Amino acid sequence: MVLAQEQAYPFELGIPSRVFLAAGDRYDVSICTATGAPVSTNAGFSITPDYGPDILASADTVIVTPADPYSLRREADPHVVAALARVRTDARIAAICTGGFVLAATGLLDGRRATTHWECAPLFREWYPQVALDENVLFVRDDRVHTSAGAAAGIDLCLDMVRADFGARVAGSAARRCVVAPFREGGQAQFIDRPVPDSPGSSTASLREWALRHLAQPLTVGDLARRANVSHRTLERRFLEEVGVSPRRWLTRQRLNRARELLEGTDLSIDEIAAAVGYATATSLRKHLVTHLGTLPSSYRRTFRATPHP
Repeated sequence: MVLAQEQAYPFELGIPSRVFLAAGDRYDVSICTATGAPVSTNAGFSITPDYGPDILASADTVIVTPADPYSLRREADPHVVAALARVRTDARIAAICTGGFVLAATGLLDGRRATTHWECAPLFREWYPQVALDENVLFVRDDRVHTSAGAAAGIDLCLDMVRADFGARVAGSAARRCVVAPFREGGQAQFIDRPVPDSPGSSTASLREWALRHLAQPLTVGDLARRANVSHRTLERRFLEEVGVSPRRWLTRQRLNRARELLEGTDLSIDEIAAAVGYATATSLRKHLVTHLGTLPSSYRRTFRATPHP
């Protein structure tokens, strides 16, 4: 269920429907407002919802979409507060961009780690010091409460929820249907210095594409630097500027993404999957999966071979 606020951003309001419905018939997505009445947008038109706040009581996931920062108030709209009070305590709740201000105002983020758009971070921190704000990441998962930065980070957040519900293959399929990157990890920086490199020759794009085709090899950061014919330090700098993470972290993430796909969609043994993604032993794969996902390969496979309907 998507909760629209007054002075809504139309783009972000449409993200949950676009992403979740791209996952096939696995989700029912509806839009409501806190009163059931139309809400204004910051784009010069209004939106008429299909539902009022009563529908929130039956939702498994509630996503609060953002409002124009100039319309923000320290105290949330009483109608919005009353609407969110209808949400079940076991439901997943998320906020995109400035939607996090609403969750913070209702106390749902007290003592939790959260994020918001980096430009709004100083105001957020001033108003809600009880929240552990991290404005340097794309999205944050804290138990059942999820928050994201603005615009495209809302896509990343929704894809992450699809991945958590149905695994990497379904999330990847949804991303392809939306023609967006299949995965950007939540810890990636919001603000990247040079997402467009100074010249095509300085981009790491072709290197990353090559690495993805050779994940079965035991690639190291040194291998990548030699392939790009640059120093280790230069490679680190370019990755941070373009991708927002170090080459080592990027390489680990790509291996784990591929391993998850193989665990979900093949009958390969754990040893075979480890070799297919460049790990010398199954022990290495197990260690990385536990570190990054908190689960063993066998447990992950069992979960996503028989995914529940959320």
